[in-house]
Amino acid sequence: MFEKFKYQLSIFIVLCFTISTFIILVPEVFLKSNIYLSYLTIIPFTAFLALSLTPLIIAKEIDLSFPSIMALSGFVFSQTYISYENTFLSVFLCLLVGALAGLFNAFIIVKLKVPSIIATIGSQFLFRGLTMILSDGRALSFIDIKDTFLNDLLVGPWFFLPAQAFWLIVFAVFLYFILFRHKFGNSILFIGSDIKTCKMMGINTNRVRMFLFVQMGFISALCSIFLCLEMGSWWPSNGEGYLLLVFASIFIGGTSVFGGSGTIFGTLVGAIIIGIIESGIIAVGLDGFYTRFVYGVIILIAVCSHSKLLKKGNDD
Repeated sequence: MFEKFKYQLSIFIVLCFTISTFIILVPEVFLKSNIYLSYLTIIPFTAFLALSLTPLIIAKEIDLSFPSIMALSGFVFSQTYISYENTFLSVFLCLLVGALAGLFNAFIIVKLKVPSIIATIGSQFLFRGLTMILSDGRALSFIDIKDTFLNDLLVGPWFFLPAQAFWLIVFAVFLYFILFRHKFGNSILFIGSDIKTCKMMGINTNRVRMFLFVQMGFISALCSIFLCLEMGSWWPSNGEGYLLLVFASIFIGGTSVFGGSGTIFGTLVGAIIIGIIESGIIAVGLDGFYTRFVYGVIILIAVCSHSKLLKKGNDD
C-alpha cells in the first residue's frame, strides 16, 4: 500500500515538473490561460477512455478495439441526428451500438475463450471496416447541433470552463468508489491477482469480465458523442490516435501491466501528463514526430519501474 502511495506521489511530482519545465522553456504559452482551457477541452477525451480501460487492465484483460468502436458509434450518432434531428434517439442508438460492440468482444473472449489481445485486434478491423462500408468513407457535418441542449449539457461552457472536464471528475470519482469501495471492485482486483482462487470463492468471473468489456464499449461510444459535439462533425478516422495515448496514460499512472493492481488517480494524472507533453513539445519548437518517441520512452520507463516495485513488494 505504501509503495502504491509513493508511486502516485511520484507521478504527481512528474506532472508538476512537466508543467514547470514548459513554463520555463515557453513562458509566453504556458503562463497564459488559453493553453489550460485547451487542455480542459481535449484531455478529458483521453482520460475518459483511459479510466474506463483501467479496470480491464487490472483484470488482466485488454481492449484494442475501442478506437474503432468510437468510429462506428460516432457514425450512428451523426447519421441518426442528420436523418431525424433527434438528439435523444441519436444518443440512445450510439450508446447501444457501443455497448453491443463491447458485448461482442466479451462473447468472443469470455465464452469462446479467445485471448483478449487477439480478439480485439480482430474486432478492431471488423468495426473500422464496417464503419467505412456504412459511411462510404465520407465525413458528416452537422454544425447545427451546437445549438442544442445536448451540446450545452455535455461540452458547452459551465462557469467559463468546458463541461466535459466536470463530467470527467464525476466519472473518475464514481469509478474510484466502484473499484476501491465496492465489492464489485474487489472482484476485479481479485480476478487480476488470481482468477482461479476467485472462482473457488464463488465469484462469477465471467459475468464481471463481460461487464468490463461492455462498459468499455459504452464509454467509447460516450466519448464519440463528446468528440462529435465538440467538432460539430464526424470523420471516418474518429478514434484513431487514441490507442497510444490511452495506454500511455494508464501505465504512466501506475496500473500494473501484469494485472491485479491499479489506480484511478494515477491514470487521471497520466492522461494530463500525456496531454501536456504533446502540446509542450510543439510549443518548444520541436517537430511533432518527437511526441511518439517521448511516449515510447515514458511507457517503457513506467512499465519497468512498476515491474521493479512489484518484484520488490513480492520479495518483502
